[in-house]
Amino acid sequence: MESRPLSYLLIALCAVATLLSSCDDIIEPSINKSQVTLEAPSDQYTSTSYTVNFWWDQVNHALSYHLQVVTPSFTSPGSLVLDTIVKSYKFSYNLSPGNYQWRVLAQNGSSQTAYCTPRSFSVAATSIKQQSVQLSSPANNFLTNQSPFIFQWSNLYGATQYRFEIDTNNFVDEKAIIANMVIPGQQISFTFPKDKTYQWRVRAENDTARAQWSVINSITYDHTPPAQVSLSSPADALTVPLPVSLQWSAIATSVRYKLYVFKSDSTTLYNSTFPVTLNTTSYSFASGASGDKIYWKVSAIDAAGNEGQASILRSFTLQ
Repeated sequence: MESRPLSYLLIALCAVATLLSSCDDIIEPSINKSQVTLEAPSDQYTSTSYTVNFWWDQVNHALSYHLQVVTPSFTSPGSLVLDTIVKSYKFSYNLSPGNYQWRVLAQNGSSQTAYCTPRSFSVAATSIKQQSVQLSSPANNFLTNQSPFIFQWSNLYGATQYRFEIDTNNFVDEKAIIANMVIPGQQISFTFPKDKTYQWRVRAENDTARAQWSVINSITYDHTPPAQVSLSSPADALTVPLPVSLQWSAIATSVRYKLYVFKSDSTTLYNSTFPVTLNTTSYSFASGASGDKIYWKVSAIDAAGNEGQASILRSFTLQ
C-alpha cells in the first residue's frame, strides 16, 4: 500500500476538524437542561431608585432571554408589569413603588430553559428629585430620514409633566438649544429643522420638584439623497451575448443600489425579481432570448434610506 505523505494527512485532519466545528451552524445545541442564574436585584432587595437594573448570567448558546416582572408575586399575581424579550443579559426598567417578583428564561431558535426561581424585591417611594426618566425610542445613535419624528420615554412615578429638550451642541448653552418643551405625556412629535446630528433628553417634573435629567441620546437626521448613479457597462444600445455584466460607478454616500430592468417598452419591469437591491456595483443578467431589447437603470440608497435619482436609462440587445 502506498504511504500517504504527512502533508496529505494534515490536510485531511484539518478538513475533518472544520466539518466538526461547523456543526453548531447546522445543528443548534439544546439548552433545555441549562439554568439562568439571577444576579441583581438580589432577593428581598429594596431599591430607592425607580429605575431597576436587572442582570443575570449568560447561558451558552442562548440567543435571547424572556424577562417577566409581576406584582406582588408569581404565586399570587396582581398584574403582569413587564413581559419582554431581551437580546442582552441586562435590562433597565422604571417601576412605581411597590413589591415585585422577577424571573428569566433563556431561549434559542429550537429550545429554551425553564424559568429560574423568582426573586422578590421592592421599590421604595421617594422624592422624584433623585430619579430620572428612562428614554425608550429612538435608540442612541439612531439614523433616520423621517420628519416629524416621534420621541418616547417611560413614565416616572410622581411626575405630572415632562420637559423635552433637543440640541445640536450637547446642551452646552441652555439659552441656545433647539427646542425646550413641556408636555403631560411620554411622547412628542418633533420636526427637524435641517440635516444634522441632534442630542435629546427628558426630565420629569411636578408642582414641587424636578427629577434629574435622563441620559443624553443622539439621533442623526438625513433626508439628502445620494448623487445620481453613472452607468459604466455595457455602453448604450450595444448587442451583447448572455450573461450580460451590468456595471455602474460607486457613490460615496451609498450603502446599496437598486437595479431596475425593463422589457422592450422601457417601462414594464422585466420580471418580479426587479427592482433588485444590491450591495455591489455590478450584476450578472442571464435571462432572455436572442433579439430581446432590454432597458436598465440604477439608483443609489444611503444608510438613512434615501434613494437618489436613477441613472439615465440605457438599453442593450441580446445577441
